[in-house]
Amino acid sequence: MVFSSLIFVYAFLPLSLIAYALCRSLRAKNISLLVFSLIFYAWGEPKYVLLLMLMAATDWFCALQIDFSEQPGVRKAWLILAVFIDLMLIGVFKYAGLVCSLFGEIPDLVRRITLPIGISFYTFQLLTYVVDVYRGDAESEREYWHVLLYAALFHQCVAGPIVRYNSIAEELFIDRSGADELTDGIRRFTCGLAKKALLANPCGALVDAVLLTDATASDPSLFLENLGRLQGVTVLGAWMGMAAFMLQIYLDFSAYSDMAIGMGKVLGLHYPENFNYPYAAASVTEFWRRWHISLSSFFRDYVYIPLGGNRCSLPRNILNTFVVWALTGLWHGASWNFVLWGLYWFVFLMIERFFLKPLLGRLRVLPHLYLILVVFVGWILFRFTDVRLGWTVLRGLFGLNGNAAADFVSTTMLENNMFLLIVSAVACTPLPKLLSERLAVSGIWDGCRRSLVPILLLLLSTCALVGESYNPFLYFQF
Repeated sequence: MVFSSLIFVYAFLPLSLIAYALCRSLRAKNISLLVFSLIFYAWGEPKYVLLLMLMAATDWFCALQIDFSEQPGVRKAWLILAVFIDLMLIGVFKYAGLVCSLFGEIPDLVRRITLPIGISFYTFQLLTYVVDVYRGDAESEREYWHVLLYAALFHQCVAGPIVRYNSIAEELFIDRSGADELTDGIRRFTCGLAKKALLANPCGALVDAVLLTDATASDPSLFLENLGRLQGVTVLGAWMGMAAFMLQIYLDFSAYSDMAIGMGKVLGLHYPENFNYPYAAASVTEFWRRWHISLSSFFRDYVYIPLGGNRCSLPRNILNTFVVWALTGLWHGASWNFVLWGLYWFVFLMIERFFLKPLLGRLRVLPHLYLILVVFVGWILFRFTDVRLGWTVLRGLFGLNGNAAADFVSTTMLENNMFLLIVSAVACTPLPKLLSERLAVSGIWDGCRRSLVPILLLLLSTCALVGESYNPFLYFQF
């Protein structure tokens, strides 16, 4: 079940809110939340609910032992055990095939392992819990189901944002009274739904029409056929397809975060912002302060700083940064293209740090164009698990595959989708928000923004989703 499905919007979500509202005590409300969260997760993968429950139980128990132990060595041993089990489980379910590929043919047993939805997100959340208890930044939970609720919250369990335990524990378990922002939450949810249904989905359909579907591109048996098809894509088609993917991945992922944050606000839970208009950045460094903020901050606080951060020698600091970006790439997928994608960003961060930083600070427009080009090329590496296909698309951007500049099909496709691409590009900027805030000084518009606009967006999204078969969430696979 995805947030942008009609069964979620018109059945699951209303039922969960009604059950929540009927509960009087905070404990009862949380039990209701837990039940609906487990149902939500089990909707697509019933067997993997047990994995989620097992990992939550492991971290709950280890955190208790850390809290009860007074000897530093014992506390550290329990921390290491919890981290080892979490990483071992995610390693088996997500990276076993990648590891086996280093030694030859992947065994059938490993091939049959399916990736649990959202395992990267809830694993990282559980890691923050046990590490924060060890550091003294959070108290351990005496009740197991509290930790399970924190890990399983259906708002953000399967695709983020990554919520740290110490930032949500008080609202979740102590006091949520009077903190709800019903109107703002509904508006944020419907904006995210519209962003997904009206913009991200059509952009994704355009990408698939021009540059292969994900399933087709990742099928090794179709490699030669895929290679031939991509070599024949015109220059115009290659630029249009990758531009559409660049828009899709931002609109898709940020839409999920918008909906998660909106649902949290309705209940008085405040999840962290995950995006801050990253395509408006003027450097790679700034881009990663704006893109998937919760992931970047996780790696900073739980990997980079513990490794020594920048309080060490220059070679060690470069190594620390390298490790973080290799892990960032691996987090996104168990394929070598993701590792290369992470190291791609590492290279540009180093180039900026040692060479471009003074120059970017003095220029105005060029840094933004530079950033967009770097991101654009990076998404080619990200989308194609077979690097050879990505290289073919990159060459196709400049006509190096012997491909034509344009043809009737690509020209017509661009004309038919020009409005979609322009509106989607504008939606990736702060422009709509700034315009809304300017108009909000008018009492009439402010009232419309809070009442009529969410209704209109819900109706338009519903119309787009009726009969719509293309409705993925890209980050479910992570």
